[in-house]
Amino acid sequence: MRGVDKSFPGVHALKNVDLNVEAGDVLALLGENGAGKSTLIKVLGGAHRPDAGIIEIDGRPVEITSPQDSQRAGIGIIYQEFNLVPAMTVRENIFLGQEPGRVSFVPAGKERRRARELFDRIGVELDPDALVRDLTVAQQQVVEIAKALSLDSRIIVMDEPSAALSPREVEGLFRIVKELKSQGIGIVYVSHRLDEIFAICNQVTVLRDGAYVDSKPIGELTRETLIELMVGRKLENEFPKRAVTKTVETDGKEAGAGLALSNLVGGPKVKNVSFNVRRGEIVALTGLVGAGRTETARLIFGADKREAGTITLDGEELSINSPRDAIAAGICLLTEDRKGQGLILNQSVLENFGLPNLSRFTAGGLIQQKRERNAFQSYVQQLQIKVSGPEQRAGNLSGGNQQKVVLAKWLERDAEVIIFDEPTRGIDVGAKFEIYLLMHRLVEQGKAILMISSELPEVLGMADRIVVLHEGRVTGEINDVKSATQESIMDLAVK
Repeated sequence: MRGVDKSFPGVHALKNVDLNVEAGDVLALLGENGAGKSTLIKVLGGAHRPDAGIIEIDGRPVEITSPQDSQRAGIGIIYQEFNLVPAMTVRENIFLGQEPGRVSFVPAGKERRRARELFDRIGVELDPDALVRDLTVAQQQVVEIAKALSLDSRIIVMDEPSAALSPREVEGLFRIVKELKSQGIGIVYVSHRLDEIFAICNQVTVLRDGAYVDSKPIGELTRETLIELMVGRKLENEFPKRAVTKTVETDGKEAGAGLALSNLVGGPKVKNVSFNVRRGEIVALTGLVGAGRTETARLIFGADKREAGTITLDGEELSINSPRDAIAAGICLLTEDRKGQGLILNQSVLENFGLPNLSRFTAGGLIQQKRERNAFQSYVQQLQIKVSGPEQRAGNLSGGNQQKVVLAKWLERDAEVIIFDEPTRGIDVGAKFEIYLLMHRLVEQGKAILMISSELPEVLGMADRIVVLHEGRVTGEINDVKSATQESIMDLAVK
């Protein structure tokens, strides 16, 4: 890709951007949220038409004006949100759209054999007749890769491919990537997890604010120099240091008081969970995928029905039967799925901010729009939310800015307990640091923070205490975080 330029109303998304991928390369495409990565991928995939620039494959210019053009050119795009039909089988999803005519007989046996050949090619076993809705996220990703290979793709783009995978599933993904690389396929790998970049990629291209910054072999970079390329400044520490003690007395409340769970039971994933989160501290809740972390958060927030156990705040037992009850009690939840559960994407950022705070901005049954706008604007400045204005649709923001809008609406509630479920998933290293700083400011104010995270460096870098779950039960609590290691956490996670 040479000199690619793309503008939207009010936004110059790509500014003369170059991208070069060799056969057998695994190229990391990096940059902060809003750097232009997604727009560049959509240009390559035919979802956006560039205003300027050329695309060449094997030295020959190609015109890509639609996803079909992209596929015919040998390009396969695997987006973070998979493009699969849950009610159809694996083989049907792989070959959907490749039928020979408008009305034609689909040869199931031939599809089944071809699907198995594709799975053999990448070294996995998967039932071609399984329904996609019954597959794990990692298995659905394999279906997307097989679909790309079925179209004879020679360039495959993977957008945040490991975001929802367990460590074991990530190892399986790496094995597939290495196999594709050995077959001469060029791979563009988009991820905010820098450990993965150094483990699997051999080249790096960095974008910043829609512009091309640099391309280098991975061997010429360190973690620190790569972060500097991405954010445009030196970031001395990925995790900020906190200057206060773990328990903070505030507003007459007893130091150390906070949220306490006792023998919490609910659904198939939460079998007996007990732990506490004191005011002025961050407790990390971690474990493998399926351990019951998110389900525990949903029970605390009243989103799922609690079958047994008690929840107390500052020593007072709470009756939480719905999210409305939790919000009234001073508990808020930043969901793992920002787009599906944290925001209404087709509404403005101002409307999303105001929804849980209408009582604060309403007088005589009418919303006082000036007060609402002023309050939102204060968070735009405080959290450095990049929006064109309060009327911008939430769905048009980058992942990091969407997270900040969700955070703003809960900060306006002045909640006492804040549950962050995967707070930095899909967020760039610079935005992560800002969110970490904000979490520190909240605990300095005496808030209690429960942080659910799959990223063990984040757990070790941010937590005052670590609670580990396995199959719905607490298998251990680590109080001396400074002496803890990723291995010690994993030992508890697999018990």
